[in-house]
Amino acid sequence: MPIAVDIDVMLARRKMAVGELADRVGITPANLAVLKNGRAKAVRFATLAALCEVLECQPGDLLRWEAEADNEAEAEDEETAGA
Repeated sequence: MPIAVDIDVMLARRKMAVGELADRVGITPANLAVLKNGRAKAVRFATLAALCEVLECQPGDLLRWEAEADNEAEAEDEETAGA
């Protein structure tokens, strides 16, 4: 997926735990983990807005586009490391 999620970066900058963010945003820690780990297929604008409000950031601080070739190279590196 060419969209990278940087919620963990913002959590570290704000010195906030995943559970606290989930509580303050109003989503389950499991759903936040799916989003944080880049496994989500979609995100509601209301959820994105709540994340930005709690983390005091812009959507671009949480989401960024990466070229597909970069993602494929990373996946190949991970496969090689595991072999």
